[in-house]
Amino acid sequence: MFQVASSQVKSLSGTWLDHEVFFTFDPQSKSWYGLAGISLETRPGKYSLELNGTDANGKEIVLQRKITVGKAKYPSIRVSVSKQYTEPNPEQLKRIGEEKTLKEHIFTQMDPQREWAGKFLPPVKAGISDVFGTTRTFNGKVEGVHQGLDYAVREGTPVSALNRGKVLLARPLFFEGGCVVLDHGQGLLTVYMHLSKIEVKEDDQVTRGQEIALSGGTGRATGPHLHVAVRWQGIYLNPETLLGLQLP
Repeated sequence: MFQVASSQVKSLSGTWLDHEVFFTFDPQSKSWYGLAGISLETRPGKYSLELNGTDANGKEIVLQRKITVGKAKYPSIRVSVSKQYTEPNPEQLKRIGEEKTLKEHIFTQMDPQREWAGKFLPPVKAGISDVFGTTRTFNGKVEGVHQGLDYAVREGTPVSALNRGKVLLARPLFFEGGCVVLDHGQGLLTVYMHLSKIEVKEDDQVTRGQEIALSGGTGRATGPHLHVAVRWQGIYLNPETLLGLQLP
């Protein structure tokens, strides 16, 4: 999250790593806040945050700040799943391809209007069983990077929306199992996977903390748990960071 302390600026927008940053003014702190993130593929180094705004007289303001991106270390694990998830048959490959096209369409949608409000809340009250960024080897063959958080919950545990938003997707998928995707506006999406029951419909509006599903172990899962992912303008971000932000 970027914070720009200025009560003199009347409008503000930004560009970060070729992504648009939407800023909102908070009168209490007299600061502008903009949500943004960094992909796992981003190399360590210094990157420019470009800021554009106007003052009370309509004069254009242009600023640039260098932000340092450091290197992080992530764990690596080996897991065993049903053979169909590493060696799918032709029928399953067809389904996987169709769902890939669907997800690409869903994930490229971006509503510039802000839906979320205030702090993002955890989807369940439970410990984290696997962290963001873990490299996973499935059945000793297929490698993938864990792009979210896993919560250790029993099947049937109520799952809540992290924040206010619109339901973009609510259906079972091959790898994700029961899956819900919420659009919180400004390119920010949250994804809930391996659900045993979905309690919302596509195009529904949900509120922060609203129950949207029950946890399960559907799809490519080693057992019951809840997987939650955060996407921002096409890249995955660490949900733990978002949940730790104190947002106005």
